[in-house]
Amino acid sequence: MKVAIYTLGCKVNQYETQAMERELRARGHETVPFGQEADAYVINTCSVTAAGDQKSRQAVHRARREHPGAVVAVCGCWSQTHAAEARALGADVLTGTGDRMGFLSLLEQAVQERERKAPLEAVDPPFERRHFEWLPAGGLEGRTRALLKVEDGCANFCSYCIIPYARGPVRSLPMGEAAVQALELKNQGYQEIVLTGIEISSWGRDLCQGTTLIDLLEAVSAAVPGVRLRLGSLEPRTVTEEFCQRAAILPDLCPQFHLSLQSGCDATLRRMRRKYDTKRYLQAVELLKKTFRHPAITTDLITGFPGETEEEFQETLEFIQSCGFARMHIFPYSQRPGTPAAEMEQLPKALRAERARRAAEIAAARRRTYLEECVGRTEEVLFEQPAGKEGLFLGHAPNYAEVLVKGEGLHNQIRPVAITQTDGETLFGELKE
Repeated sequence: MKVAIYTLGCKVNQYETQAMERELRARGHETVPFGQEADAYVINTCSVTAAGDQKSRQAVHRARREHPGAVVAVCGCWSQTHAAEARALGADVLTGTGDRMGFLSLLEQAVQERERKAPLEAVDPPFERRHFEWLPAGGLEGRTRALLKVEDGCANFCSYCIIPYARGPVRSLPMGEAAVQALELKNQGYQEIVLTGIEISSWGRDLCQGTTLIDLLEAVSAAVPGVRLRLGSLEPRTVTEEFCQRAAILPDLCPQFHLSLQSGCDATLRRMRRKYDTKRYLQAVELLKKTFRHPAITTDLITGFPGETEEEFQETLEFIQSCGFARMHIFPYSQRPGTPAAEMEQLPKALRAERARRAAEIAAARRRTYLEECVGRTEEVLFEQPAGKEGLFLGHAPNYAEVLVKGEGLHNQIRPVAITQTDGETLFGELKE
């Protein structure tokens, strides 16, 4: 059986897709790019924003239209929260965010029974989930950086977010199993592992053992010496003096920290039901900058949240200036039916987009400043692939800045690079012997 998989959304979705690819090959099947002919087309969907919903629908339409004789199978957050819509679009297999191995078994059954009229469905109630779903670590050959999912679910219930309704409560991968999976990834040749999850700051709360994310990070670090470790998105509450002190002595932890912000205005944060204020957020930023050498602090920002006044937005602009972010992901607010924010008075879409553009101008300037501060430094770069036709090779520094050098045959090598210049988006350098 040939299977093509299309993935939308976050690193967790990417990890789950890689696990499905790995399992399909273990079962004797072949995975091919989504545009090629296949027996089945899998769409691993996203519902974080309205754009994610739209792209999910479009992918199902495309597969159904271009490959009418193939099986179309849908899983992920959008099909979990919009099962009726996915069903109406003609999905042959329909599940949500749980039991990915069961989903593959339904996929095999659907291909064997192509004349079957009724779709095969297994969308479970997410709030009844109590155990972390083990998935095989690793993905396709040739990759240099591996994702390791250590947590699923979220209990924050921010007023704008649909994800807790799609993913259910917090479930954690036990620390010993995380160490074993990390070692498997090292043995597969990966040079870097990213610990990811829906909300990794809550890792361990369901295990009731008194362990937290820093305990997990230490255990994984001890299991895979020499492998670079990177953390997924963090909540500011995670960043304490103890966390920073213990993390700073880990030899292979990359100094790049993604701290969710969403707004730099306390009144807006309260309407969002975030669990911190700007004072606590800034404390986390300052702790990281004090502890780590030139860390890259990145973030997300939502503009045009319901009720956001021009004065409140100005507070946000001033706040992001003070944080000195290395990179920002900026999104106009997206209304998610079923969330409390969807019932609030909405701002015009044009105003949300205009504020996103204004924030993006500041973000671009801050990014250029951060990258200019990298010039003259030497960075250990993990190289991934050739870039363009000019004999350049692309890699990432520990701070996750893109680095280009002249060279060839550098795939999956970590090499010291003298950073010589930047164009405001990418660093350029020279290999050091």
